[in-house]
Amino acid sequence: MRPLAIFALLLPVFSANAQPLPGTQPLRTEGDLAALMVAGIDKFLMRELAASVDRRRSFWKPDFSSPDAYAQSLRPNRERLRKILGVVDPRVPTEWQLVATIEQPALVAETDGYQVWAVRWPVLEGVEGEGLLLEPKGKPVACVVALPDADWTPEMAIGLAAGVPADRQLARRLAEHGCRVLVPVLIDRRDSWSGNPRFRLTNQPHREFIYRMAYEMGRHIIGYEVQKVLAAVDLFHRDRGGVPVKLLGQGEGALIAFYAGALDDRIDTTLVSGYFGPRETIWQEPIYRNVFGLLTEFGDAELAAYCWPHAAPPPWGGRRLLIDAADYPQVAGPPPVREQRSGAAPGGLRHPGRDAIAREIDRARHLAGQGGPVLINSDDDADPPQRTARLLAAFLAGGDRPPNRPVLPADRRRAFDPAPRQKRQFDQLVAFTQKLMRESEARRQEFVWSRLRGLGAKPHLEEYQQATEPLRRYFWEEVIGKLPPPTMPANPRSRLLYDEPKWRAYEVVLDVYSDVFAYGILCVPKDLKPGEKRPAVVCQHGLEGRPQDVVNPREKTRAYHSFGSQLADRGYVVFAPQNPYIGRDHFRVLQRKANPLKLSLFSFIVRQHERLLEWLATLPFVDGERIAFYGLSYGGKTAMRVPALLPGYCLSICSGDFNEWIVKNVSVDFRGSYMFTGEYEMPEFDLGNTFNYAEMAALIAPRPFMVERGHDDPVGVDEMVAYEYARVRRLYTKLGIADRTEIEFFDGGHVIHGQGTFAFLKRHLRWP
Repeated sequence: MRPLAIFALLLPVFSANAQPLPGTQPLRTEGDLAALMVAGIDKFLMRELAASVDRRRSFWKPDFSSPDAYAQSLRPNRERLRKILGVVDPRVPTEWQLVATIEQPALVAETDGYQVWAVRWPVLEGVEGEGLLLEPKGKPVACVVALPDADWTPEMAIGLAAGVPADRQLARRLAEHGCRVLVPVLIDRRDSWSGNPRFRLTNQPHREFIYRMAYEMGRHIIGYEVQKVLAAVDLFHRDRGGVPVKLLGQGEGALIAFYAGALDDRIDTTLVSGYFGPRETIWQEPIYRNVFGLLTEFGDAELAAYCWPHAAPPPWGGRRLLIDAADYPQVAGPPPVREQRSGAAPGGLRHPGRDAIAREIDRARHLAGQGGPVLINSDDDADPPQRTARLLAAFLAGGDRPPNRPVLPADRRRAFDPAPRQKRQFDQLVAFTQKLMRESEARRQEFVWSRLRGLGAKPHLEEYQQATEPLRRYFWEEVIGKLPPPTMPANPRSRLLYDEPKWRAYEVVLDVYSDVFAYGILCVPKDLKPGEKRPAVVCQHGLEGRPQDVVNPREKTRAYHSFGSQLADRGYVVFAPQNPYIGRDHFRVLQRKANPLKLSLFSFIVRQHERLLEWLATLPFVDGERIAFYGLSYGGKTAMRVPALLPGYCLSICSGDFNEWIVKNVSVDFRGSYMFTGEYEMPEFDLGNTFNYAEMAALIAPRPFMVERGHDDPVGVDEMVAYEYARVRRLYTKLGIADRTEIEFFDGGHVIHGQGTFAFLKRHLRWP
C-alpha cells in the first residue's frame, strides 16, 4: 500500500484526538459526513411532507354568504393551482375540425347509435387537441370528455383496436347511452422521439421529455393537456343545448380530468378512475407528475373539497366528483436503458391501496362538511360488468336513456397507424415550448430589467440595491423556495484535519435545523498577527465533489487544482463547504421530495451558507465585510444563486458554469442541453421567465462579479457565454462600476484556471 493511502486510513484516528479550533466543541462524528448531510436533509423533508397535510387547512376558507362570495373565496386557490400546473396561456378560438386524407376518411366507424369521427381542435398557438368524437344519432344526454390512460390510444379506449378490456371501454359505453363523447390523445410513456437524433436519444418517456423543458418555462405536461380538455369543454359548453358537460378519466387521463375539473365550474361531474389517493409520496411517481409547491396547498382531498363541495347548500354545490378505486396503471419505471438511450428519471406507478384511498376521501369529506367525492367501486373482486354498470349509473345519475345494443365498432380506415398522430401531438408541444424559450428573454426583460430601467442612467448604488430587493425576494420565495430561518443554534464543532507549514485546516460542522447541518473544511493561516482580520474565500466544489478536492494540500486535484489550498498558501482564510449535491440519485431524490413543498436543494444550500457566513463573521481573524465566493461547475451554479440571495458575500466568481442557462436546460437543438442527460433535477420551475444568469448577476450587483471560462469547457460554448455575460457587463457599466466585473477566457476545459480570478480576488479583497 502506498504511504499516502496509509496516511488516509490513519488520518481519522489522528484527527479524532486533535484539538478543535478555539471557540468550538470537539467534532466526534465519524463516518461520511457528506452522506450524513444528505440523509439528514432527507429526514427533514420526510417530516415536512407528513406535516404538509395539516398545514393545508389554512388555505381552505370558503365563504358561503353568497354565490359570488363563494366563487371569490375559491379564486385565489384556483389561480395558484393554474400557475403551478402551467395553465397560464390564453386559448385560441376553437372549432371542431375533421381529420381526413384521400386514403383515410374522417368518418372512422358507425353503429346504430352513434358515429365515430377523427377530429382535432385548436387549443394554443400551434397546439391542437386530437382524437375521436363519438356523435350520437339523436340529441345527446350529456357531453363527455373521456380521457384514456396515456398508453391507450383513443381506438383502444372504444374497442376499435385491441388492448383495453371491453368492460373498461367506458367512452364507448357512454356513447351507447346517448352521450356525445370526445376521446383525446394523451402524450404516451414511450421514448421513441425523446431526444435529438443529431446528438442523442434518451429513454425518457415522452411525458418526461415534455415535462423537463416545460417546467423550466413555467409550464407542465399536465397543464398542456388540461388546456386541451378545457378547449374541448369550451366547444361542448357552447353547443351543449342544455345538457351537462362531464369529464371521465382513466389512469393518467384521470389525473388530467381531476385537475381540469378542479379548475372549471362548467363541469357538472368528474369521474376519476385510477388516480385518487394521498400525494405525500408523489416523489416516487414518474417525474412528469412533479408539481412545484403542490403539497403546500393541494392534496387530492383539498382539491376535492375546494372544487366539488356538492353537500354545500344550493346554489354553491351541485357538482359531483366520483372515485373509482380500481384499475390504477402499473408502471415499473421508464423505458429500459438500451442502445445508448439513458437519462430518464426513476419513478413508477402502483395502486395506493384501498385503505389509503378511503382515508383521502374521508379527509375530503371532513374538509367539505361531509361533501366531497363519492367512492363508487372499492371491491376489485366485483364482477367487471357490474362494476362498469355502477360507474355508468353513478356518472349519468339517471340522465341517460336506454342504451343501444352493445356493438364493437369497426374501423373503416385501412391499416390505421396511430404513431404519426402521437408524433404530431408530441412535436406540437415541443415546438410550443421551444418558442417560449426563444421568447423568454423578452419576458425576463419585462420582469427584471423594466423594473430597473426607471432608476436613471447613473443611479445611486443604494437606490439600485433597494430596487432589486423585491426581485431578490421573488427569486428566493417563488423560484428557489425559502425555508424558515434556522431553528437550531450553530453549535460549532471542529477537529484538526491538516497541519501545513503555512496553515491549519479543521473539519467544521454547524447545525441549521434538526438533522440538517452545514459541514466543510476551514483553513486558518499560521502567520496571523494579534487582532488581525483577514479576508476569507469560500471555495465551492462541484457535482459529486468534496471539500477535500478543493483544499487537498498534497496533490493538485483534478479539475479543482486544489485552488482552496493555493489561496490558503497566499494567506487567505479559506472555507470549503460540503454541498449536498453528492450521491447521485440520493441527492436527486431530495429535489423530488422538496419540489412539492415549494422547495429545492438550493433552499437548504442557501440556509447552510447563511449559517456559514454568520459563523465566519464571528471568528476573530475573519473580516466579515470581506468574505468572497468562488465555485466551479455545480459550485459555479451555487455562485450564481447563493450570493444573489445572501449579501454577506462581498463578491462572487462563477467558474465552469456561467451560461445561457435557459437554453442549456430547454433547447433540443444544443448538443450540451440538459434535455439529453441524467441530471433530471436541473429544471427550476418558471426560471425561464424570471432569472437567467444575467438576471441573477443583477442581484449580485453592485458587488464584484467575475466569470471564468475555458474555451474547451463542454458545459457551454464561448458565444453563448459571451452573449449572456455582455448583458452583465452592460449593467455594471451603466451603474458606473465597470471595474467590478470581468470575464476571463482561457485555453482549457472544465477546470479552475486560477489566474485572472486570483488577481480579481487580490484586487477586490485587498490582499495581500
